[in-house]
Order: sequence, then structure tokens, then C-alpha cells
Amino acid sequence: MAPHPITQAIIDFSAGAAGGTACVLSGQPFDTAKVKMQTFPNMYRGFIHCFTSTFRQVGIRGLYKGCSPALIANIAENAVLFLSYGLCQDVVRLVSKMDKGANLSDIQKASAGSLASISSSMVLCPTELVKCRLQAMHEMEATGKIASGQKSTVWTVVKTVLKTNGPLGFYQGLTSTIAREIPGYFCFFGAYEMCRSQFAQHLGTDKDSIGVLPLMFSGGFGGACLWLAVYPIDCVKSRIQVFSIAGRQEGFMKTFTGIIRTEGFTALYSGLTPTMIRTFPANGALFLAYELSRKYMMEAAGA
Repeated sequence: MAPHPITQAIIDFSAGAAGGTACVLSGQPFDTAKVKMQTFPNMYRGFIHCFTSTFRQVGIRGLYKGCSPALIANIAENAVLFLSYGLCQDVVRLVSKMDKGANLSDIQKASAGSLASISSSMVLCPTELVKCRLQAMHEMEATGKIASGQKSTVWTVVKTVLKTNGPLGFYQGLTSTIAREIPGYFCFFGAYEMCRSQFAQHLGTDKDSIGVLPLMFSGGFGGACLWLAVYPIDCVKSRIQVFSIAGRQEGFMKTFTGIIRTEGFTALYSGLTPTMIRTFPANGALFLAYELSRKYMMEAAGA
């Protein structure tokens, strides 16, 4: 028996929050390296140089800089994302004139995930802005873009944004975030569901019984497809969010063309290596935590 719609929404929300927590804890150091390389590509020769330089300068804490807003961002984003994902599947069924609860194809689920990402972008943008600024604070000071010796805490960044730009300042980079999320999550959920379907077909079972390792691989594969599809957009978003603290508040197209003109097209892919290394453990952990916690809560609800 299917649970009540409100119960189902709470389960999806809670399972998404669990997935977001697992994603951050397993992948934050790689995300820190990604943001540093995106915003200051000329300071690092590659991922290993960025990783070791950060560790040498500020220790292991430097690799987890921005972890608090990252946790808030990912818990909020994934909770809203998976809540919306469930609701958007009903929208797809309605548009496709299917019965309520009918199984969707992998492409239909990908479409639901893409639609759901609009809601999660509104939650993600403010917390991701704070996270990116904290992660790149050392480089901002080293290049003279902000005064040295400033405290780099969540609260000081929040106060700076409010003082400089007001509440709407937290939504700098929103256009880039939405432009990244809509195609990105189509690839994310599409690749995840297709990969699970292939494992189920190969193992002769259903998608919910493929086992832990195939499930984690499917999540990692979905994450890899997401980043390969939208990485340049994410690079532009990081630049807008980090450099707006120094008074540079250029829009998406101006930032995009400026990077290509002054640094070349390859600069849009700075930090791709740590991102791809991170995506398998982080997104594997995300979907493992999501699917297992959702299954447990569904059983507890008598579904």
C-alpha cells in the first residue's frame, strides 16, 4: 500500500537530507580543490599541487573549509531536490496521461529530475555562495582582491554579503546555478536510472535489488555525466560568486566570454580532475544513503 502523500513527501525530504550529508562528508576536500582551481587557475599546476599546497598552508582544516555551509547547502538542496523529484514524477505522469503510481521510463525520470532542480537551485544558491567564498578566501587574500587578515568564518562572510549587497546578494550566480542544474540533473537522474536498469538486466533482478556496489557505481556514473555536461557553467558560477566580494559583479555571459578571451577555453575546465575523482565516492554515497534510508522509512510507514 502506498503511503499518504504527505508521508511520502516527508520520506523523500528526509532521505534526500541523508544523501546530502553523506555526499559532503565523503567529497568536501575534492570540492575545495575544485573551487580553488576554478577561481584561481593560474595559481596551481594541477589537482595534486592544489591539494598539497592547501594542506601545507592551512592543514586538513583548509581542505574542509566551507564544510558547514556545504553541509547546509547539500542537506537543503538534496532534501528539496528529492522532495521535488517525487512531486515532479507525478507531474510527468499527469502530462503523459499515465495512472498515478505508474512506473516511469528512465527518460521520464530524467525529465522529472531536471524539473525538480529549479526548486533546489533557489535553496542551493545562497549557501553555495558562502561556501565558495570561504574555500577561496586564502587565494583572495594572496592576490590582493581582499584585505589580508580578515576572519574567514561563515558569519563574517554572511555579514559582508548583507553589508555590501543586501539580502539579494546571496543570489549572485542564481542564473548560472539554474542554467547548470536543469541540464545537469537531466543527465544526473537519466544516467543513474539507465545505469541501474543495465545492472538489473544483467543481474536478472529489479532495479531496487541490484546491491550496494552497483547502486553506488550508478550514483557515481550519474554524477560524472552531470559534471561533464555542465562543468563550464559551474566554473562561471564560481567566478561570479567568489569575485563579487571584491566588487566585480559581472553577469553570466560577460564572465563566460571574459574567461575565454583572457584565459582560453581550457580555463573553463580548471578543477575538473578533483571533481571527477570526487564524483564517484560522493554521489555513490549520496544515492546509497538516499535509497537505503528511503527504503527503511517506507517499510516503517507500512508501504
